[in-house]
Amino acid sequence: MSEFLVSLLGERLVNSEKAEVDVQSLGSKLSLVGLYFGCSLNGPCKQFNASLSEFYIKFKKSSENRDKLEIVFISSDQDQKHWQEFLQEMQWPALPFKEKHKKMKLWNRYKVTSVPSLVFLDALTGKIVCRNGLLVVRDDPEGLEFPWGPKPFGEVVAGPLIRSSGQVSDGSALEGSFVGVYFSAHWCPPCRSLSRVLVESYRTVKEAGQKFEIVFVSADRSEESFTQYFSEMPWVAVPYADEGRRSRLNRLYGIQGIPTLILLDTEGKVITRQGRVEVLNDLECRAFPWHPRPVLELNESNAVQLNEGPCLVLFVDAEEEGELEPAKELIQPIAEKIIAKYKAKEEETPLLFFVAGEDDMSDSLRDYTNLPEAAPLLTILDMSARAKYVKDVEEITPAIVEQFVGDFLAEKLKPEPI
Repeated sequence: MSEFLVSLLGERLVNSEKAEVDVQSLGSKLSLVGLYFGCSLNGPCKQFNASLSEFYIKFKKSSENRDKLEIVFISSDQDQKHWQEFLQEMQWPALPFKEKHKKMKLWNRYKVTSVPSLVFLDALTGKIVCRNGLLVVRDDPEGLEFPWGPKPFGEVVAGPLIRSSGQVSDGSALEGSFVGVYFSAHWCPPCRSLSRVLVESYRTVKEAGQKFEIVFVSADRSEESFTQYFSEMPWVAVPYADEGRRSRLNRLYGIQGIPTLILLDTEGKVITRQGRVEVLNDLECRAFPWHPRPVLELNESNAVQLNEGPCLVLFVDAEEEGELEPAKELIQPIAEKIIAKYKAKEEETPLLFFVAGEDDMSDSLRDYTNLPEAAPLLTILDMSARAKYVKDVEEITPAIVEQFVGDFLAEKLKPEPI
């Protein structure tokens, strides 16, 4: 049994009979663990729980891989009675109710933003195998595609791609191009707003001579809505009728909400999952193909990332454009070191890095999180855990930042409530 699982989940889980389950006893053949994030009071969770139960029972009864898979429930319930009642409907173990800190760490580590969510992990290494297990349960009810690992983009997108003009091409036509995989729908107002900007960005990049294509993956509720929305787009799309391929692309990138724009390099590897933020922050497309920057200047378009996990935010006394550069230069080497460390382990960085000046966005964030008015002010904000960590000193130095980040990652800092 992997030591990793013990470090991730602890030594003991519980089952529906209130009995302890030794993590070491999950089995020597175990190769895949599904972390099921949910809440008893959430309607979609109740609905998915029934589907997952049916899937799990069938898999354990008839699959030749029955000993290689286990599910663990990670609850966001606040009431122990509700949690215990929901657990009665499950055939798999759960993280104990009292392990609230461990639950929150798992939410942050695997970037879970909504429930229900099912993330499949390699039981030996902890690497994400599949972000969107909900679609696995729906699309592969017999478990025939186990272990549901990621396939190359070129393989998943293979097949006809259409343009609104009626022209048809093939997925192979994307080879050698930068690609934006655009998950969007007409019924979603933020999607329509982004599409208008993205049309201009697409044309700007193409006119500059770059090999760039966008593939629209629709989440529309009818083919009529898809056709109407797609008529405004100059790029290609997966045909609406090809629901299987649309679902596989959603599964490949673990899409949890729209609009989402995934940017790929010419070999089909992910450059950034934050294409929406990058496009809105670079209307002239000067930074194309938008490789992620270690440190961001906090603004309205990227503030949504504050909800995706713990974020270091350095507040400084700066009102004019360009005045934030010294602050960025101060923390950038530390950010780059952390990003490189986790990239080498093929893991996502556990911390995002921002600098913030004196503006309405910063004022709103300070008010919401009840931060002091001091500047400079070094903070780590964990919105999902409603926790903050504050370093209020007269001078912020690289050594102070590095110590602060190191202590946070080592769990040596005591959180304050937001």
